[in-house]
Amino acid sequence: MNYQVLARKWRPRSLKEIVGQEHILRILTHALTQQGLHHAYLFTGIQGVGKTTFGRILAKCVNCESGITAESCGTCKNCTAIDTGRFLDLLEIDAASRTKVEDTREVLDNIQYQPTQGRYKVYLIDEVHMLSTHSFNALLKTLEEPPPYVIFLLATTDPKRLPATILSRCLQLNLKRIPTEQITQHLQHICTVEKITFEIQALSHLARAADGSLRDALSLLDQANALCHGNITITEIQQMLGSIEQDMLYRLLQALAKQDGKQLLSDIAKLAEFAIDFNQILEDLLSLLHQISIAQVVDNTVNSNTPISQFAKDFTAEDIQLYYQIALIGRRDLPLAPNPQFGFEMVMLRMLAFKPAIEKARQKKVTNLQATPPNTFLPTEKATPEVSQVRAWADILAKLELTGMAQALAANCTLLELKDTQIVLSLSKQHEAMFNNKLLTRIEEALAKFFNKPMKLDIQLTSTEINTPSKLQHQKQAALQATAVEAIKNDSEIHKMMTLFEAKLDIDSIEAV
Repeated sequence: MNYQVLARKWRPRSLKEIVGQEHILRILTHALTQQGLHHAYLFTGIQGVGKTTFGRILAKCVNCESGITAESCGTCKNCTAIDTGRFLDLLEIDAASRTKVEDTREVLDNIQYQPTQGRYKVYLIDEVHMLSTHSFNALLKTLEEPPPYVIFLLATTDPKRLPATILSRCLQLNLKRIPTEQITQHLQHICTVEKITFEIQALSHLARAADGSLRDALSLLDQANALCHGNITITEIQQMLGSIEQDMLYRLLQALAKQDGKQLLSDIAKLAEFAIDFNQILEDLLSLLHQISIAQVVDNTVNSNTPISQFAKDFTAEDIQLYYQIALIGRRDLPLAPNPQFGFEMVMLRMLAFKPAIEKARQKKVTNLQATPPNTFLPTEKATPEVSQVRAWADILAKLELTGMAQALAANCTLLELKDTQIVLSLSKQHEAMFNNKLLTRIEEALAKFFNKPMKLDIQLTSTEINTPSKLQHQKQAALQATAVEAIKNDSEIHKMMTLFEAKLDIDSIEAV
């Protein structure tokens, strides 16, 4: 039983072997080369990106018999002892299991003694955020002013839980998630050396599942190698991870684009036959929707013949944003469903049911406005022709997405005439100061966007009083205010309180909502 798992066998032994943390390598290499070492380093990042590995390698770099160097020899007595865990001056402490202040004091009591084997005593404290408040307090003074032969190397996945006093005394190095492409390349290299045959797509699947953690990727590779008997294929990896082919995701989106509920449920039923992980499908779907959204914003990011490019045309931006949010919430709620398949079905049916109708409503409004003669806009209740035309303009104005002065100008106009490509508004002379060509252009652009064609705007000044959307809004608000005041005045409970406390009603404090 001399088999060694890949995560341990391929653990980096020197700085140059570390994958995906080039920014940290530059910092430490410069510090070692210039002999400018800090007395306390804090390595942060997710699990499996190299925090404790950096610590052990740094311990070798400062204790190598060839001198302090960024390239430890790896063969001297000290380097070998560190690699095999027998170096007395490297003290690895698991803060998750030694949280008590007594444990911390026991460690700190030994700091006063000089190194036994090496040049430096290195204290590597893993998951340091698990220490108790009293332990941090005990560590604080020593961490601030350690003996010249001591280096603290702290590692944590949750730096926010560290006291500010600890953070301020350390040089913090943030290890990033390793990109999927780099993990895939590294797995490919390992498989080649280990003589494991593979499909590159299968390794990419493993790399994505590792989510930035190289150690997790190596553990998955070990599992895949055992499952596939040395021949790693995409089909078996998908079964192992409970994932599906990209084409199956495409079919789900195609059914969604066609608003075909039967096809959608049929495709989901086929997915269930493979005993797949529906949580993983939602994650893959989120990734796909993200790619489509980017393609819609920057249309040159994808080849025009790819499915992503086609979906970017099939769905509106509002569709994709809504679907992404539904999938995100659905992934959170999936464990609450009676079973994962039912939960996934409801997520997809929710997308089907709540398809945004913004564009459809806008097109319908445009059609109605174009088909209706300009002077025949009639409200549901009886009103004068002039009031009917205001209301028509107010209806259009609400959809124009105007802001600022342009919105204020448009709100003080009323509709006179609407032709195929021209609209004529009337503006009272008392608001003439608001009018200028720049605002006219902004309103014309908004109209063109709403009607989906170029529109010419003509604003005519008038000395007669006109009903405008702004005036209608004020009238509506005044009516609401009067109703609110009347309701308060007639409220029996209010009367009881006024009598009890000999109070008076402050009319000005009443606000209609």
